[in-house]
Amino acid sequence: MRIATMALLAGLLPIWAQEIKLPASLEKLAEQAEESVDVTMNRSMLQMAARFLSDHDEDSAKTKKLIAGLESVTVRSFEFAREGVYNPADVDVVRAQLQAPAWSRIVGVRSKRSGDNADVYFKDGANGQLGGVVVIAAEPTRLTIVNVIGKLDPAQLADLGGQFGIPRLDMSGMNFGSRWHK
Repeated sequence: MRIATMALLAGLLPIWAQEIKLPASLEKLAEQAEESVDVTMNRSMLQMAARFLSDHDEDSAKTKKLIAGLESVTVRSFEFAREGVYNPADVDVVRAQLQAPAWSRIVGVRSKRSGDNADVYFKDGANGQLGGVVVIAAEPTRLTIVNVIGKLDPAQLADLGGQFGIPRLDMSGMNFGSRWHK
């Protein structure tokens, strides 16, 4: 029985830490983009990066603490010279992976006028922690997908901005409710 339980837990661990899968068509967009950002860091790469951060600088110390709980960071960002380079259906394939009960969409913005779309998804990590964050920003000439997996305190989200190619997020004024506070 103990072996069966351990095997089940070992099988479930990758599901908890699993990153979203990007369609091959999105992975190939860098060839067509004017500018692109491609960041893929697993836990060991994140730990190695943390070694270069100073404990004496306040911002570096915050970043180092944040990195300690992360499993992976993936960023794909593309800027195109014209509209219509990427297929919005491919972005919908990414959104379809972010379903309840594991994921909750906390922000969804759609603009028919400008064509801008933005979504923010949280993965519940229990005990007032997040287990992951996905940000999808889809504009007619820009596409950015950020996937962060690992234990995060919601108060640390703003500290992610500007790190590892992740755009700065203005989280001020966002009320996460008691579910996301310790």
